[in-house]
Amino acid sequence: MRTYKLIIAYDGSRFRGWQRQSDTELTIQGILEKQISELMGYPVEVLGSGRTDSGVHAAGQTASVVLSGKVDERQFQNVLNGRLPEDIRILHMELVKNGFHARYNARGKCYEYSIDTGERPSVFTRKYVFHYPHKLDVNKMQKAADTLIGNHDFAGFTDRADEHSTVRRIYGVKVRESGNLVKIEYRGSGFMYHMVRILTGTLLEVGIGERTIEETAGVLQSRVRSDSGFLVPAKGLCMKQVFYEGDEI
Repeated sequence: MRTYKLIIAYDGSRFRGWQRQSDTELTIQGILEKQISELMGYPVEVLGSGRTDSGVHAAGQTASVVLSGKVDERQFQNVLNGRLPEDIRILHMELVKNGFHARYNARGKCYEYSIDTGERPSVFTRKYVFHYPHKLDVNKMQKAADTLIGNHDFAGFTDRADEHSTVRRIYGVKVRESGNLVKIEYRGSGFMYHMVRILTGTLLEVGIGERTIEETAGVLQSRVRSDSGFLVPAKGLCMKQVFYEGDEI
């Protein structure tokens, strides 16, 4: 048996998220498993580093797959890409030690959320950014983001109440502005259901003056979802990278 690590990019616009579902064929995991299983001639399970929600994109999702024997990585990657729809691509494939698990061995993840503050949404980026036509104070947004860095209980920043643990570590948050485009990059040990999208909505409320920096930090103490910001749309979110042993987060 041989274990392979895959780095995958996908446009999540038409998919129902990463995780396979019994009532639809439109999931990234389901499509990958179907195509790899047909190539190998036996059922293959593709294990992702984590789930992405319906409509969320990825530039660097990581997955692991166990095959019955060694394959030529480059050839296999090319053949597989030829079978996949144009909105899913295998960017890299490599042989790793048996026992490697894309999810359990992950040390951290990087997500990026994109916002268009222009009066009208851009024709070319409208599928991948959230149109939010407001003037944003990105300096205040950055200061509010800085209060979230560290090891905290982020229970107030998730829509799922049944999480086993709501403690996460945020290594860094960067708010960048270029013209009408604002991007917020999050690096952390892991992120809960809707966590990045709620964090972004909270920071946007700071940016338009509806929320203070102190109120943002206060959510970490209250741990109440209604104290945090609104849930921004999925289409502006992209999983950029997954970090493993030896990677700098």
